[in-house]
Amino acid sequence: MGPTPEKLPNPPALTVFPFSLFMRLLPGQDVRATAPQRESFRRFADLGDPLADDLVAMIQRLPTGQGRAMFETAVEQGVDAVPEPPEELVAFFASVDDQPYWLDHDKLELAARVSMRTGVVGIGLALPGLALTGGYLASKADKPLVGTGDLQRMAPRRLNETATWYIDVTSPGGLDRFADGFTGTLRVRLMHALVRAAMNRREDWDYDNWDAPVNQVQLAGTLMLFSLANLAGCQAMGMRFSDRERDAVFHFWRYVGLLMGVHPELVPTSEADTWRLFWLEADTEFEPDEDSFLLAQALHADRDEGWATELGRAYLSSYSRLILGKTNADRLGLVDNKGLQAAVLATSALNRALEYRRLLPGMTWLSEELGQRARKGLVSRGLMETGGDRSYGRHDQLAATG
Repeated sequence: MGPTPEKLPNPPALTVFPFSLFMRLLPGQDVRATAPQRESFRRFADLGDPLADDLVAMIQRLPTGQGRAMFETAVEQGVDAVPEPPEELVAFFASVDDQPYWLDHDKLELAARVSMRTGVVGIGLALPGLALTGGYLASKADKPLVGTGDLQRMAPRRLNETATWYIDVTSPGGLDRFADGFTGTLRVRLMHALVRAAMNRREDWDYDNWDAPVNQVQLAGTLMLFSLANLAGCQAMGMRFSDRERDAVFHFWRYVGLLMGVHPELVPTSEADTWRLFWLEADTEFEPDEDSFLLAQALHADRDEGWATELGRAYLSSYSRLILGKTNADRLGLVDNKGLQAAVLATSALNRALEYRRLLPGMTWLSEELGQRARKGLVSRGLMETGGDRSYGRHDQLAATG
């Protein structure tokens, strides 16, 4: 064997506060990639999701509505319930119905309970304030979102649809074969393929600068937002997680990644793997531009919806500003409200004090149940107010070949 390849320097995105501090304290090891590893990773930027892309081709080939109806029957009842199913449908469901040997159902259950416990902190702060807002820094992944237009209306709807899916997935039993989380994940995967097909038909799609639309690198990055970013975002607000709980959460999202169509070579198997993925995403994807600013503004900007709603949105922006840092926050146009930033820090300190619940019998269970009730209530109201659609059926029109 030759000499060990030298590791690459940290990308600019990880040299500014607070990410520079996070990278020193949180991974527990040097997660930088070598040049060959980076090159191997980058080849996935040209790859979509072949099984799901074949489904879209099937839908386009069949009479309008017929392919989607077959898909829905297979989602809800299994592919055997579809008379003479096309080979694309059979191949897709053979993949998602095949449980990997490493799947640990006890870890899935524990991860769901952990997610329940995060309650409003997870669904109301970490998900929109770090995962989604931070995700906008990856400007190449932003292009399909901006291409839909009407960002002021669509951003809240997308947020509530994503939050609803997240709760479905992370509720107990959510990944059972016919549970809402499992079936919702398959619909999201098809939606991604429909968007990818539509973007590939655009004459102005810039493959040289934007890579393939909704590619594997971006799918893996999205998976990372729901695992690593969500845990980190809740930790920043004073929540604590044991090593056993963290291991369960990353195992959980490893399985979701396979269902979502992330290439097995890209799906992280552990927290250490996820930190390595984060470094590569930061190195190759974190290049904010004007579209990053537009999406952040659509999510955080005032909408004259009453003082309570606007205060909540300003609090969320202050949380995002603290956790993303001044440099990134300025790029995204997040307001600099010192008073609300102080309130965020005070909330974090209070939550950290309350985390001594572990010393009292039954308090963890109670925190999980109350957290589940709170996050379900918050998101169900938001989905109703924004007109969200759990079937993502509005994307079916993207199957048109015109």
